[in-house]
Amino acid sequence: MSTPTRATIGDQVAEFNVGFNETVGPDLAAVFAAEQSDLTVAGVPHGTVSVGEVLPEADVVGTTGATVALSDLLGDGASVLVFYRGAWCPYCNITLKHYNETLAPELAERGVALIAISPQTPDGSAAAVTNGDLGFTVVSDPSNTLSGALGIVTAPSAAAQEAHTALGFAVKDSNADATPAIPYPTVVVVDADRVVRFVDIHVDYTTRTETEEILHAVDAV
Repeated sequence: MSTPTRATIGDQVAEFNVGFNETVGPDLAAVFAAEQSDLTVAGVPHGTVSVGEVLPEADVVGTTGATVALSDLLGDGASVLVFYRGAWCPYCNITLKHYNETLAPELAERGVALIAISPQTPDGSAAAVTNGDLGFTVVSDPSNTLSGALGIVTAPSAAAQEAHTALGFAVKDSNADATPAIPYPTVVVVDADRVVRFVDIHVDYTTRTETEEILHAVDAV
């Protein structure tokens, strides 16, 4: 089955940004633009997960609050893990909804598990499911335990956190550990032995891994 032709995540983000910047105004838009620029300049930090490593064991929390071993959620073959910031992040919502429409059906046909992971509370994970009408597994990684083991933990800049406050929310209020720590948006593909076969880390949180790239990585496993 071929992936339906539709707007890419990049196309949807570009369209979203026009309205978003108009809504928040030039001052806050400039804060977020500066944060994205700084992240891009800094690049992917040293010590992040790389191809050939074995995915560490971890416990995650489902939308009902029940703790489960990540290994119990992975497929018998390849699995795709999508690390996202939270249901408060519009770029994450665009991405997860897009994956639900374009990626999840293709992976289901291949017998490949798709799991989205964030440091949110279970209620936050449930909100992500509702926002995108998601049909795949969404779990919480409290205290970024798994993300930390993969070296992909970051946090919004101080200026961005102040901008969030001006918009009426705080990242730490959404996270299970009440800190603003979040993962870089990241896609990891592992094989049946839990060996990492593909990693794509996006330091600029407005950009994401497109469906076709993930499918190509899965089909190469």
